[in-house]
Amino acid sequence: MRMFSFLAAAVVVAGLAAPAPAQDLRVGVEAGPTSNDPHYHSLITNIAFSRHIFEPLVVQDAQQNLVPGLATSWKAIEPTVWEIKLRPGVTWHDGAPFTADDVKFTLGRAGNVPNSPSSFSVYTRPVREVEVVDPLTVRLHTHAPTPLMPNYLSLVMTVSRRHGEGATTADYNSGKAMIGTGPFRYAGWEPNQSLVVQRNDAYWGPKPAFARVNYKAIPVAATRVAALRAGDVDLIEIVPPDEMTKLKQETARFATAESISNRLIFLLVDADREASPHVQAKAGGAIANPLRDPRVRKALSKAINRDALVDRIMDKAALAAGDLGPPGYFGTSPDLKPEAFDPEGARRLLAEAGLPDGFTLTLHGPSDRYVNDEKVIQAIAQMWSRIGLAAKVEAVPRANYFSRASRLEFSAMLLGFSPNPEVIGMLETLVHTFDAQLGLGTNNRGRYSNKATDAMIREARSTVDDDRRRALTQAATRAALADTAVIPLYFQYNTWAMRKGLAYEPRTDEMTLATSARPAN
Repeated sequence: MRMFSFLAAAVVVAGLAAPAPAQDLRVGVEAGPTSNDPHYHSLITNIAFSRHIFEPLVVQDAQQNLVPGLATSWKAIEPTVWEIKLRPGVTWHDGAPFTADDVKFTLGRAGNVPNSPSSFSVYTRPVREVEVVDPLTVRLHTHAPTPLMPNYLSLVMTVSRRHGEGATTADYNSGKAMIGTGPFRYAGWEPNQSLVVQRNDAYWGPKPAFARVNYKAIPVAATRVAALRAGDVDLIEIVPPDEMTKLKQETARFATAESISNRLIFLLVDADREASPHVQAKAGGAIANPLRDPRVRKALSKAINRDALVDRIMDKAALAAGDLGPPGYFGTSPDLKPEAFDPEGARRLLAEAGLPDGFTLTLHGPSDRYVNDEKVIQAIAQMWSRIGLAAKVEAVPRANYFSRASRLEFSAMLLGFSPNPEVIGMLETLVHTFDAQLGLGTNNRGRYSNKATDAMIREARSTVDDDRRRALTQAATRAALADTAVIPLYFQYNTWAMRKGLAYEPRTDEMTLATSARPAN
């Protein structure tokens, strides 16, 4: 993995110090995990919580560079064979040794969990066979050259065969199967309320600074800030931009940390069905789905004033997006700029598509997942109204939003995605034609499809040569954006605030990890 130029995070914290004596940490987060099963839902929130109890073979550090985890080394010994050396002396929370057999079991399970709303199969499907060479060596035989295999492995938490074989998602949710190798042990979970973990004193790596950590789900941002000010929690995430400005000024009581996010906030629209559930004629009644027409999709993009979203809705705590990854990300193109705000051009495109009077469209979005998400969809709907659409808005709590989106219940939707640390991770998941067998297009909820772009994506994801893979990635991105497969909006900033005496190492992947918090000097 590479260091990226945008990762010079603005950090308003003291230097990280050595762990203090045992103490508790109370963390206010926007939401807890949707499940404790580390393979149930490929969602950054779930992955973050899983990392306390379980571990991947390869770890992404705060800047998303790859560093050793349960694997001490990895290398491609042949174009389709990765040899992975495992860390000796690691034990599961029950004292049993961690071995290659656990890795083989994990890679067989991770992409095959029933009823997953967003499967991990995109990361495991490239593996044709897991060869156990010895207790501390595995070889992954892939169907094709897979240069991103270490990146994929960094997103898959390793589980115990002994406790995972035959275990269901319900067994993980109940705590029965929650036996990991991680720095913390599972201590309890109340869905939508709290998750409690206790320090694993037998952990193979650096011991956490805190003996017990209580993650409290506080979905309303203002309530999280109030909880911090009242002393009910010690650390909070996703601080509203205006509150972040205030907290930065109160250095006697608080510290803050921030960095740009790799998460793209974007729109997907139903580019597939002949009739779409939330599209109607302007006067009411059925209409052939206009979102299948690339001119209409481009019109919707041109009608959005991204600078206004960044300046007014996000209070400048975001960066307008014209690419699928932020500046410096592998596979981005420095010359790609955000779509220019051009309402007149948007109207012309609608007229060319035979819709001079527009149509009725409902834009769906989460009400409690991204910073100011409901305000963003309201603002976009107003912008669309100005080019002749009868634009409506429906904000849905995240508890239902993503499952409904996966069931293709929406015609236009606001989403966010943090790709594997190359832009190809965005393309293969969001742009490639949905293909359950290949594990591609798993989050392509608009069911966009273009065979030529698919071919470039598949070639890129199997190309070991960096320069060639970069060129293919850039070409596939340009093709996808030219056809408006995705409507990029902006990259939000990641923010944290904490009581004085704490420090937090900000992360580009948005994860709020107890292992990233330390007592300050």
